[in-house]
Amino acid sequence: MGVRITKRTNIAVRLLMYCAANGGRLVTKAEIAECCNVSENHLAQVINQLSQLGYLRTQRGRNGGMALARTPATIRIGDVFRDVEGKPPITECFADADNSCPFVASCRLRLALMDAVSAFYASLDDITLDALVCENTDLLRILQPVACAR
Repeated sequence: MGVRITKRTNIAVRLLMYCAANGGRLVTKAEIAECCNVSENHLAQVINQLSQLGYLRTQRGRNGGMALARTPATIRIGDVFRDVEGKPPITECFADADNSCPFVASCRLRLALMDAVSAFYASLDDITLDALVCENTDLLRILQPVACAR
């Protein structure tokens, strides 16, 4: 497969799945980092972004942590990818700066790539966080705090 997802988006989806699997309680950055095999530094950046985007609610303090700000059934994975990835240029011709391609105005490949990216995100729009986690016993077993302790 030619599409590459950034590390940030990969971490974001793992984090959201962990929160969905552990609904009903606040989860901590340390337990997510351990279970999802992510550095706490990378995780902190993603937590901040997801809370600003309205996917997470966070609580500071000794008994603090985070939880989903919305129900898993209302979180579409396509939206998560769009929101976290932003709009990275696929090729040089999609970049506003540093675009030196002389074919931009008449390039059919550019149009085909735009359609392909739209189809990619549209296919992810059909998937909710709930669909990834609900009744996925193998995943739920991995995402339980006890199973994550080493």
